[in-house]
Amino acid sequence: MKKIGMFLLILLVFIGIPFSYIQYKKSEVEESVMKYLMTEENVAKSNIISSEPFIANLKVDKNWMVSVKLKDDDKTYYYYKSNNEVILESYVEDGVEHVQ
Repeated sequence: MKKIGMFLLILLVFIGIPFSYIQYKKSEVEESVMKYLMTEENVAKSNIISSEPFIANLKVDKNWMVSVKLKDDDKTYYYYKSNNEVILESYVEDGVEHVQ
């Protein structure tokens, strides 16, 4: 019985660590993007309709991205963080993607 309990504990740890890392990375990038928008781009927090961190399945830093929708703007912006710098990767306007 103790072996089953130990096995389940080890299994939970191996599942929990990657899940926790993914959640941390998504949260960290979203926080950086929000800070960048409010300080560098002077976007008021009330003008940000939504921000959604996600895994983009792109290379290196572009793998962790955040989509941002702004009030009175039909575009959806996609940002990532590289070397402590927030970068606009692309935006979508009228269903057309414009890569920076």
